[in-house]
Amino acid sequence: MEQAVPIPYARTLAEARLYLALTAHEAAPEEPPVEGPEAWTVRSGAVEVLVPYASEAEARDEGERFGVGLSELIDPGQWRLAGAAYARRALADDLEYAEEPGDEGLFQRVVSGWETARDALGEALKFIPPGEDEVPAEAFWTEAGLAAREAEPDCFLRDRLAEDIAFYQQNLDDFRSFGG
Repeated sequence: MEQAVPIPYARTLAEARLYLALTAHEAAPEEPPVEGPEAWTVRSGAVEVLVPYASEAEARDEGERFGVGLSELIDPGQWRLAGAAYARRALADDLEYAEEPGDEGLFQRVVSGWETARDALGEALKFIPPGEDEVPAEAFWTEAGLAAREAEPDCFLRDRLAEDIAFYQQNLDDFRSFGG
């Protein structure tokens, strides 16, 4: 008899949603979280993730969008790729807002996009051990993450990640000051 594969845990609902976006079949829509005794179950098609209420609350208390500590679902390469995707979307929305200023929904999308891009790179940065200068090779476990590291290893240096985080933050600050 086959053993059931354990359901993975995400630290937050935001991390669960990103994990589902990275792993679930595109045609399967994400379903609303289902409340359980100690955690939400977030599902898209056959892929599901548990999000403990306690870890979501801790992340909110600490201001950590994707969670406190290291992700066990998303590797640093995937975080890097996600950050770039969020930044591209934020930039496109930013340019659209410049053409149509005053749209509050679009304004919030731009702000959220830059914040999420910044926070995703912050997750990659968490994988660098204290006193080290780069994300160690053993921190990458997914095909996409390994490919990202292979293609651009310099993107996983502490200084480069910090520069890119600062760049996303600067874009956010500039947008808020000019757009808001």
